[in-house]
Amino acid sequence: MTKPALAITLGDVAGIGPEITAKSLLAHDELREKCIPIVIGDVASVRRGVESVGGDAAAVRQIASPAEAQNAPGTIEVIQVGPSLEHVAVGELSAAAGDGSYRFVVEACRLAKNGDVAGIVTAPLNKAAMHAGGHNFPGHTELLAHEFGVTDYSLVLSAGDLYFFHLTTHVSMRQAIENITFDRTLSVLKLAGAFAESMGKPDELIGLAGLNPHAGENRLFGDEDADILTPAVEAAREEGLNAVGPLPGDALIPAAVKGKYNLVVACYHDQGHAPFKAVYGDDGVNITVGLPVVRVSVDHGTAFDIAGKGIAREASLVLSIERAADLAPKWDVVWEAAQAM
Repeated sequence: MTKPALAITLGDVAGIGPEITAKSLLAHDELREKCIPIVIGDVASVRRGVESVGGDAAAVRQIASPAEAQNAPGTIEVIQVGPSLEHVAVGELSAAAGDGSYRFVVEACRLAKNGDVAGIVTAPLNKAAMHAGGHNFPGHTELLAHEFGVTDYSLVLSAGDLYFFHLTTHVSMRQAIENITFDRTLSVLKLAGAFAESMGKPDELIGLAGLNPHAGENRLFGDEDADILTPAVEAAREEGLNAVGPLPGDALIPAAVKGKYNLVVACYHDQGHAPFKAVYGDDGVNITVGLPVVRVSVDHGTAFDIAGKGIAREASLVLSIERAADLAPKWDVVWEAAQAM
């Protein structure tokens, strides 16, 4: 089987993106057996990242297109996007770095739409920096959805066979509650079902977490669970999905960690992210389901406080590259299943 070419976006160059990219591609040559990694970003920043982890900047090779990639051990092949960001200070919020992180993603999407790469792996960007750079997207997921022109998508945290889908992500709690509608809930349940079907598990149990404590406790703690989430689950079941809920989050998520559920739908960002990161840490990745190509990301931020010190752990990026390489050859099935919803 042909190795998939993966566009690895460098993220915010003032953060740990350059050094975890350097560690991943210089210290883990086994990745090259699964894929052709191509960094989309800034050559000077990658060289600085290589030097910060004790490597030789000569290992960085600039290329003009994925077709030029040689995938040689001990090298990092980079497509330069826009002007050099060599002047950006490490560890400081920078509009230039935020603009760069946006442009890296847009270029990766262009390459994917042209068929030049089979998937996208994203190092972390800083949302405040991206906004300062003039690009007002809540985060990576929404930017990717915009570039690919999709509206039905979900941020999915994954560790092993466990997948946490989300109804809402980077919005305030007040906005999240407003955004949790019958249509959105049913859409994400169907995305989870489509993903399961593409993985050969059409009857996989899908557990929906309740929005309110105790999933509303028969309306004692709110009406949303009864008026919105329950009807959505019923509609999903009528369409053949093995969905249950809403279930109290403090019961559903521990049960999922113990293996009772492989597919979980969380209502808002921290309901899914906080317990997931507490349990899985660097063993987790972020997958976007609902895009025409696979996209996998680290599940951590830019860590300005340790950037440039060479101590950032690359485990999540390595895992992201591995997961994208595994999923890319069969992602057409995921996309087709999502389109058929």
